Amino acid sequence: MFAKELISEIIHPLKTSNTGDEALNWMEIFKVSHLPIVNNREFLGLVSESDIFDLNMSEIAIGNHNLSLSNSFVYSDQHIYEIIDVVAKNKLTVIPVLDRKNIYLGAISISDLVQIFSRLINSSEQGSIIVLELNSNDYFLSEVANIIENNNAKILGLYLNHIQDSTKLELTIKVNVVDITSIIQTFNRYDYTIKFSFLEKDLSEDVYKDRYDEFINYMNI
Repeated sequence: MFAKELISEIIHPLKTSNTGDEALNWMEIFKVSHLPIVNNREFLGLVSESDIFDLNMSEIAIGNHNLSLSNSFVYSDQHIYEIIDVVAKNKLTVIPVLDRKNIYLGAISISDLVQIFSRLINSSEQGSIIVLELNSNDYFLSEVANIIENNNAKILGLYLNHIQDSTKLELTIKVNVVDITSIIQTFNRYDYTIKFSFLEKDLSEDVYKDRYDEFINYMNI
């Protein structure tokens, strides 16, 4: 799934003629704390709520202020995983989307991004999550899949993350069973390091959502 497919129909960019007060009002309406500033489809930068609050006269057009704008954006053909990485590293609630000629096409909100990502990892499917930590040289997807499938389970989703400044990997796995005791035991038998796991037997929908939200926070999204 690519950025051009995720553009929000709701979020509109600011113009330099908009005031700080108007920017804050739009942020409240859109439930975000960032908005792009665009001039004739030229992306000028991303202004934050804190930038506006720092203005001495927020009733004046934002183009009249010397703002330190973020230049964070993604191109329309970038994959959702790349988008998530940019959003997470820059702690954004909105990410602008440009084409390869640097023409502004629209923006993606963090709330939409989380919903799309949740569908990619089958978060609505009942099951459990296991997070493994392992050395790069020890990662074999076929072995991980065999352990899970030999315990009468299937992989619904999988996410691989390289741990910064380390040779280790973090492998997050969503499986389709709620009782993962036998899977955990097998991973232990094969000397896998289990960083944490969610055993979700008999969880209500609300509790399941809370667990999912915790997982998203853990992923720094």
